[in-house]
Amino acid sequence: MAENNNPQQVKKLDLAVRSALWLGPLKSHSKASNAKASQPDSQPGKLGQPSPLGKIKNPRGQLVDVLVARGRIVALVPAGSLDVHAAEEADARGLLLLPGLTDAHTHLREPGQEYKEDIASGLAAAAAGGFSNIMCMANTRPVNDNASVTEFMLERARRAWPGGPRLFPIGALTKGLKGQELASMADLAAAGCRAFSNDGAPVASTELLRRAMEYCQDLGRVVIDHCEDPWLAPGAGVNEGEVSSRLGLAAQPDIAEAIQAARDVLLAEYLGAPIHLAHISCEKSVAVIRAAKARKVDVTAETCPHYLTLTEDEVAGYSSLAKVNPPLRTKADVEALLDALADGTIDMLATDHAPHAAHEKEVEFDAAPCGISGLDTALSVTWELVRTGRLPFDSFLRAWTTAPCRRFGLPVNTFAPGDPADFLLFDQEAAWVVGPQTMHSKSANTPLLGRGLRGRVAAHFLAGKSIV
Repeated sequence: MAENNNPQQVKKLDLAVRSALWLGPLKSHSKASNAKASQPDSQPGKLGQPSPLGKIKNPRGQLVDVLVARGRIVALVPAGSLDVHAAEEADARGLLLLPGLTDAHTHLREPGQEYKEDIASGLAAAAAGGFSNIMCMANTRPVNDNASVTEFMLERARRAWPGGPRLFPIGALTKGLKGQELASMADLAAAGCRAFSNDGAPVASTELLRRAMEYCQDLGRVVIDHCEDPWLAPGAGVNEGEVSSRLGLAAQPDIAEAIQAARDVLLAEYLGAPIHLAHISCEKSVAVIRAAKARKVDVTAETCPHYLTLTEDEVAGYSSLAKVNPPLRTKADVEALLDALADGTIDMLATDHAPHAAHEKEVEFDAAPCGISGLDTALSVTWELVRTGRLPFDSFLRAWTTAPCRRFGLPVNTFAPGDPADFLLFDQEAAWVVGPQTMHSKSANTPLLGRGLRGRVAAHFLAGKSIV
């Protein structure tokens, strides 16, 4: 980023983080270009210009200082290059610098299912996991289909974590998530909802989805669709294939997702409206999305860490901890998703954090709910893909930062002057074992239980203030 050689311009610093390891470039930008780059698009649904972080191939680390004033980035400069002092100084030697992450798809369960997770515990997991922004789905009890529920959620977040992470509710697309009548989306948007979704309950009616997309477009919002044909083994939680046949389980084929994805992109193309596809899990859907983007359809898509690192083999032994919707797929699907994330066909990553109490998962496979708890593990899991060279660093950054923020109009830090000072210090070598004692979420329903991971957040700053 632009190096400021005039100490007088940065003498009133609130925070200086010293000697952090940075893997990206240090670029010079004009003030005008910085101002433009530092802000997400004012209207959600329109992807912005490429990040000033730039295209990063074979990143070479360098030590940098991060200078912060009034909650904003002042400069990112080579370590020791400016002789300035700050009210607070932090020694980051041995730690990797990353911008704060954004999770565009999580379930915080409150109101109504606080025994699984509540907003306070969910944001604790987000803070410890490196997430500065959290978008939470509407399948609460009561459903977030009216402004009073949205306002309740935002107030709970303010009381529990006044300094962040920031919570951005996603409003219900239909009343009660029943797929029969549109929710009061204008009221929900005014109350603070940044997108709309029927996640967990796919919209069967194409006509209803069309009206929802048109309405959301007028509101400057985006529909997030749960891609699942509602008649092809909905919610089965296991992929139809060799493993399900061997176990004798009712299973869902990959076409259940791809059929719905194809419907959605065709509808978006016809309407000239944006669509976002949630938790993409298979190669067939990737092909649909890639073809749509080639035709300039306004479609974005997300996948999750578990679809990049785990396969249907996790279900062997009838493990309900690996029961998730859409289900874990094959090795070929994993490779296709990794390639799609690297080349931008899949725009972003999201956890689809879906906490459940232990007693709910400790039942027969068919009776167990779908869902994996992911806020605590997502950064460690996906960073291992960067470490091993399977995911480029610039794709990692795009997927967790600029892509979700620009799609949904959220604050984003690219380390340009004026950006919100949301960033992490990450200990790449910290070893830990996944378990209830090492996770901050109330629930530990993950197939990673008992497995060792590398990498943990050592410090998390939001608007220049420490929250971890």
